[in-house]
Amino acid sequence: MTATQQPPTSTTAADNKDPVLKIHPAADLFPMLDRDELLDLADSIRTEGQHEPIVLDSDGVLLDGRNRLAACEVAGVEPRFTTYTGTDHVRLIMSGNLFRRHISKGQQAMITAMACSVSEHSLRDQAKHHGLSLTRLSNAATVLKHAPHLAEQVRVGTLGLDAAYNAAREQRDRTAALKAQYDRLREHAPDLAAQVTEGLLTFEDATAELDERLETERLRQYVIDADTLCHADGDTTPPLAELVERGDITWGQAQQRAEEFLAHRQDTIDRAQHALQLIAENWTAVQDLAARPGTQLTRDILGGLAPEVRFLAQRLITLD
Repeated sequence: MTATQQPPTSTTAADNKDPVLKIHPAADLFPMLDRDELLDLADSIRTEGQHEPIVLDSDGVLLDGRNRLAACEVAGVEPRFTTYTGTDHVRLIMSGNLFRRHISKGQQAMITAMACSVSEHSLRDQAKHHGLSLTRLSNAATVLKHAPHLAEQVRVGTLGLDAAYNAAREQRDRTAALKAQYDRLREHAPDLAAQVTEGLLTFEDATAELDERLETERLRQYVIDADTLCHADGDTTPPLAELVERGDITWGQAQQRAEEFLAHRQDTIDRAQHALQLIAENWTAVQDLAARPGTQLTRDILGGLAPEVRFLAQRLITLD
């Protein structure tokens, strides 16, 4: 750095009644001292002199010393400046202000996250260089992205970082849920999505309409699948879907009938399979009868059966 006596001319006035001088965006993130603290600093400069110079870059932009500059004006003391000739302005600003101010760790994290947003520095790099918690920095970045109005409150110290992060995370989750629902709306009902975009339909009404459409389509497909199976089984009754389209029944009634048909069909399958299993387990008896056709034993066995059972037995003996 090389010392200078006067700052370059600028046309941008700093906040808090700073003398006319352009402020680097990263330096502007740090809150100014309150009035009493500024007056104390002015008294110190008036009696003891300005210990540290105000730092400008080569273009005259203030990098460090906003409070010293304001205090010099209050004290009526000619400020002393120096020029920073390095290239990493943000790191200089952060190193010079982050820990010598009376600011909380939450403010430190938020100011650092804001500084990273206007520079090429990463949160990880800043955490390592300044010994900050990466988790706290990440939380601050979440607030900055999803609730910038709360980020400003954290920066100036009127809201804690933890409270802001919890609120920002809830906002992020709500936004993500709404986006997912809107994407679902666009995928399944672009006409409803268009009406929402044009303000002709509320998001809630559009979602309710989509749910109703999807439920109707689910019922319709369920009934059509049952109709297809019924037709494949050889049933010639009118399909349930056809009855709905004619207005004879509703999709809900068709679904109920389809469920009854499928339940009855499954019961028929189960009973038939059970009967066949019993036949298979006793097939040796059928084979014994087939081996003794026309014998008295066979006549006695068949004669003691009900007519339908005797008919089945005779068929089975013939098949064997």
